[in-house]
Amino acid sequence: MSSNRSSPPSHAPSPRLAKECVTLGAIAQRAHALDSLDQRLRRLLPAATARETRLADIRQGRLVFLASSPIWASRLRLHEAELLAEARHAIGEVIERFAVKVASLPTVPPNPTKPAPLSAAAARHLRTTATLLEDPQLRAVLLEMASCADK
Repeated sequence: MSSNRSSPPSHAPSPRLAKECVTLGAIAQRAHALDSLDQRLRRLLPAATARETRLADIRQGRLVFLASSPIWASRLRLHEAELLAEARHAIGEVIERFAVKVASLPTVPPNPTKPAPLSAAAARHLRTTATLLEDPQLRAVLLEMASCADK
Protein backbone atom coordinates (compact mmCIF):
# COMPACT_ATOMS: atom_id res chain seq x y z
CA MET A 1 0.00 0.00 0.00
CA SER A 2 1.54 3.29 -1.01
CA SER A 3 1.35 6.46 1.04
CA ASN A 4 -0.51 9.50 -0.28
CA ARG A 5 1.85 11.85 1.53
CA SER A 6 4.26 13.69 -0.65
CA SER A 7 7.75 14.46 0.51
CA PRO A 8 8.93 18.06 0.51
CA PRO A 9 10.68 19.15 -2.66
CA SER A 10 14.41 18.62 -2.61
CA HIS A 11 15.02 22.30 -3.33
CA ALA A 12 13.22 23.49 -0.15
CA PRO A 13 15.60 25.16 2.31
CA SER A 14 16.19 23.35 5.57
CA PRO A 15 15.03 25.04 8.77
CA ARG A 16 17.54 27.37 10.38
CA LEU A 17 18.09 28.12 14.03
CA ALA A 18 16.56 31.37 15.21
CA LYS A 19 19.98 32.68 16.23
CA GLU A 20 21.08 32.36 12.59
CA CYS A 21 18.22 34.54 11.35
CA VAL A 22 18.20 37.65 13.50
CA THR A 23 20.29 38.58 16.49
CA LEU A 24 18.67 39.35 19.80
CA GLY A 25 20.36 42.75 19.70
CA ALA A 26 18.73 43.54 16.36
CA ILE A 27 15.31 42.57 17.74
CA ALA A 28 15.82 44.74 20.82
CA GLN A 29 17.04 47.64 18.69
CA ARG A 30 13.97 47.41 16.43
CA ALA A 31 11.63 47.22 19.44
CA HIS A 32 13.27 50.31 20.93
CA ALA A 33 13.04 52.18 17.61
CA LEU A 34 9.34 51.30 17.24
CA ASP A 35 8.65 52.35 20.83
CA SER A 36 10.39 55.69 20.30
CA LEU A 37 8.48 56.30 17.08
CA ASP A 38 5.22 55.27 18.77
CA GLN A 39 5.74 57.84 21.51
CA ARG A 40 6.64 60.52 18.98
CA LEU A 41 3.60 59.85 16.81
CA ARG A 42 1.09 59.57 19.65
CA ARG A 43 2.17 63.01 20.91
CA LEU A 44 0.47 64.40 17.80
CA LEU A 45 -2.87 62.88 18.79
CA PRO A 46 -5.54 64.03 21.22
CA ALA A 47 -4.88 62.48 24.63
CA ALA A 48 -7.86 60.10 24.52
CA THR A 49 -6.90 58.80 21.06
CA ALA A 50 -3.28 58.40 22.12
CA ARG A 51 -4.35 56.28 25.12
CA GLU A 52 -6.38 53.94 22.92
CA THR A 53 -3.90 53.41 20.07
CA ARG A 54 -0.36 52.10 19.60
CA LEU A 55 2.07 51.86 16.73
CA ALA A 56 2.40 48.17 15.91
CA ASP A 57 4.79 48.05 12.97
CA ILE A 58 6.30 49.88 10.08
CA ARG A 59 7.29 47.73 7.14
CA GLN A 60 7.43 47.94 3.36
CA GLY A 61 6.16 51.51 3.31
CA ARG A 62 3.18 50.84 5.58
CA LEU A 63 2.54 52.31 9.02
CA VAL A 64 0.41 49.93 11.10
CA PHE A 65 -1.40 51.01 14.25
CA LEU A 66 -3.51 49.06 16.74
CA ALA A 67 -6.69 50.57 18.15
CA SER A 68 -8.67 49.24 21.10
CA SER A 69 -12.01 49.51 19.27
CA PRO A 70 -13.48 50.43 15.87
CA ILE A 71 -14.38 53.88 17.22
CA TRP A 72 -10.76 54.63 18.15
CA ALA A 73 -9.60 53.23 14.81
CA SER A 74 -11.91 55.70 13.03
CA ARG A 75 -10.68 58.59 15.15
CA LEU A 76 -7.07 57.63 14.47
CA ARG A 77 -7.72 57.57 10.71
CA LEU A 78 -8.62 61.26 10.92
CA HIS A 79 -4.93 61.91 11.70
CA GLU A 80 -3.53 59.69 8.92
CA ALA A 81 -1.87 62.44 6.87
CA GLU A 82 -0.22 64.03 9.90
CA LEU A 83 1.03 60.67 11.23
CA LEU A 84 2.41 59.60 7.84
CA ALA A 85 4.22 62.93 7.40
CA GLU A 86 5.77 62.75 10.88
CA ALA A 87 6.81 59.11 10.42
CA ARG A 88 8.48 59.97 7.09
CA HIS A 89 10.30 62.84 8.74
CA ALA A 90 11.33 60.74 11.76
CA ILE A 91 12.78 57.76 9.93
CA GLY A 92 13.62 59.21 6.54
CA GLU A 93 11.91 56.44 4.59
CA VAL A 94 9.11 56.40 2.05
CA ILE A 95 5.88 55.57 3.87
CA GLU A 96 2.81 55.71 1.67
CA ARG A 97 0.26 53.44 3.32
CA PHE A 98 -1.56 53.57 6.64
CA ALA A 99 -3.41 50.76 8.35
CA VAL A 100 -5.28 50.44 11.62
CA LYS A 101 -6.17 47.09 13.13
CA VAL A 102 -8.55 46.64 16.01
CA ALA A 103 -7.00 44.56 18.78
CA SER A 104 -6.50 44.68 22.51
CA LEU A 105 -3.59 46.93 23.33
CA PRO A 106 -0.60 45.99 25.43
CA THR A 107 -0.58 47.80 28.72
CA VAL A 108 1.93 50.60 28.84
CA PRO A 109 2.46 52.40 32.12
CA PRO A 110 2.02 56.17 31.66
CA ASN A 111 5.22 56.95 33.58
CA PRO A 112 7.76 54.51 34.93
CA THR A 113 7.55 54.38 38.69
CA LYS A 114 10.62 55.31 40.70
CA PRO A 115 11.70 52.86 43.38
CA ALA A 116 11.03 53.98 46.92
CA PRO A 117 14.14 55.44 48.53
CA LEU A 118 16.01 53.34 51.04
CA SER A 119 15.30 54.53 54.55
CA ALA A 120 18.10 55.54 56.91
CA ALA A 121 17.09 52.71 59.28
CA ALA A 122 17.34 50.11 56.48
CA ALA A 123 20.75 51.47 55.46
CA ARG A 124 21.93 51.23 59.08
CA HIS A 125 20.81 47.58 59.26
CA LEU A 126 22.59 46.78 56.00
CA ARG A 127 25.84 48.35 57.25
CA THR A 128 25.60 46.50 60.56
CA THR A 129 25.00 43.20 58.77
CA ALA A 130 27.89 43.89 56.38
CA THR A 131 30.34 44.31 59.29
CA LEU A 132 29.36 40.86 60.59
CA LEU A 133 30.00 39.05 57.30
CA GLU A 134 33.18 37.20 56.41
CA ASP A 135 32.45 37.09 52.67
CA PRO A 136 34.03 40.24 51.18
CA GLN A 137 31.84 40.19 48.05
CA LEU A 138 28.60 39.96 49.99
CA ARG A 139 29.86 42.65 52.38
CA ALA A 140 30.59 44.94 49.40
CA VAL A 141 27.12 44.35 47.95
CA LEU A 142 25.40 45.21 51.23
CA LEU A 143 27.51 48.34 51.67
CA GLU A 144 26.71 49.41 48.12
CA MET A 145 23.01 48.89 48.81
CA ALA A 146 23.31 50.92 52.03
CA SER A 147 24.95 53.76 50.10
CA CYS A 148 21.74 54.17 48.10
CA ALA A 149 20.16 55.82 51.15
CA ASP A 150 22.83 58.50 51.01
CA LYS A 151 22.11 59.46 47.38
